[in-house]
Amino acid sequence: MTNNSLLYLPSFLKNPSKNGVGRYVCQLQRVVLKFCKNHGGSRGMREFIEEDLLDFAKENPGVVVYLKPRRHRGPVIKAEYLSGNTQWLGCSMFTKDEIYKWLNLFKTQQGDKEGIRLRKLWHTETPSIQGPWTPYTFRSPKLNLVEYPNEKLSAAYEEKSATEELLEMFEKQKLHNVKLLKAEQ
Repeated sequence: MTNNSLLYLPSFLKNPSKNGVGRYVCQLQRVVLKFCKNHGGSRGMREFIEEDLLDFAKENPGVVVYLKPRRHRGPVIKAEYLSGNTQWLGCSMFTKDEIYKWLNLFKTQQGDKEGIRLRKLWHTETPSIQGPWTPYTFRSPKLNLVEYPNEKLSAAYEEKSATEELLEMFEKQKLHNVKLLKAEQ
C-alpha cells in the first residue's frame, strides 16, 4: 500500500448511510432460498420453509422472500441489499434453527462484503507480547499477600495536616538557607 492511498477518503466515509438517524431502514431487500426437494442436505431448509417461513415473512414485511426449488443441488441463501451488494451462504446440512439465525443475521447487516475498512498509518504483525497495561502492571506482587487493613501500608499513606506540611517546608527552607550561608563564607 502506497502513501497515496492513505490520502483519499474511502467510500464508506464519503457517503455514510446514517441509518438509524431519524428512523431505521432495514437494508435487506430480498432473500432467495434455493433448495432441492429431494436432496438430503436440504432437509433443514425444507423444514424451515414448511414451519417458520411465514412467521419470518410476517415479522419482516419489508423483505421479499423468494423460493427457488432446484434439482440435485445443495441449499443456498442469497441475500440482496439496498446498496446492490449480495451475499451467498451455502447451508447444506443446516437445521431450521440455524437457517433462521442466519436470516436474522443477514437482516441486521448492511451487505458490505468486507465490513468496515480501517486505515492506519502504521501496522504491526506482532502486537505487544506483554499484554495491555493496567493500573496493577507495575505494582509489587507483595501487595497480593497482604491482609488489609495493614499498619505498615496505612502509615505510609497517612495524611498530614496543612500546618505540619508548612512546618516541614519551613524547616527545609531554613536548612537550605544555612547551607547557602556556609557556602558563601
